[in-house]
Amino acid sequence: MRNGMSTGNASPSARSASSDTAAYLILAVSILFMSSNVVIGRAAVGSVPPVGLAFWRWTVAFLILLPFASSGLLRHRRILLAQWPRLLALGALGMGICGAVVYVGLQQTTATNAGLIYASSPVLIVLIGATLSGERIGLRQLAGIVLALSGVATILTRGNPASLLGLTFSGGDLLILAATVSWAAYSVLLRRIGAVVPTIPLFAAIALAGILVLLPFYLWETLAGRAVDLTFDTAASIGGLALISSVLAFSTYQKGVAIVGPSRAGPFMYMMPVWGAVLAVTFLGESFEPYHAVGFALVLPGVAFATLARSARRPAAD
Repeated sequence: MRNGMSTGNASPSARSASSDTAAYLILAVSILFMSSNVVIGRAAVGSVPPVGLAFWRWTVAFLILLPFASSGLLRHRRILLAQWPRLLALGALGMGICGAVVYVGLQQTTATNAGLIYASSPVLIVLIGATLSGERIGLRQLAGIVLALSGVATILTRGNPASLLGLTFSGGDLLILAATVSWAAYSVLLRRIGAVVPTIPLFAAIALAGILVLLPFYLWETLAGRAVDLTFDTAASIGGLALISSVLAFSTYQKGVAIVGPSRAGPFMYMMPVWGAVLAVTFLGESFEPYHAVGFALVLPGVAFATLARSARRPAAD
């Protein structure tokens, strides 16, 4: 009879595996949305001031989210108000430093340098998670991180790793490094309150916090003579960043983190150069080179080792 009952109901481990699989698909798509920031933002950053671009990006994103999040914001208002210091911290990390500071940094450094620095974010997520939450780093997870990082380096160096020796670092690199550390801290801090409030209301609250953080800097930038010129192209760029690179990217990433945790969500950031190459080939007419294929062949198995291998032995208490 026990066997008969077990066939009619999915076991907790089976439900967990199904949930994890869905989360990994969500995270893969999330990184695709995030990668659109490079394509859209690259065209806008030359004509739109960096803080203004970040401010209007998240203001429009919040307005898009509001109809879907308003009931949840009202229902969970007491919890959100009690969590306001963390929400402001998340807004500063995810929308301030990972927004305006990135745009400033991209004006002062190369895309290769920025990509290499950002590629370290999954490692930082794992290390911060291990420090604050006691999460263990297994050998297979470490091997997956190294494998994926090798694929990232292959893509970014165009198949010539020796070019890493010729890289120089500037003030823009330091800003990108600050944004990378900020993203890692955002991912870990998000896990601490993500289970209390549903994804969309929580994301809207964080976006609003980010707007409040950016507001004084935006006013300062405007008064300093660098106002945003709202032309059709500017509006189209801000709208694309708000919908694709912000609402879709962050909400799906937040959902993935809420299911599997930051340490196993972090390695998916290694897919950003992969998706970036796909978008560049599709929308910018760039050619697909052999080193892209080699990089993909390293990144995708690396992500699998760093995430799926660990989930197979995750204790039920998690």
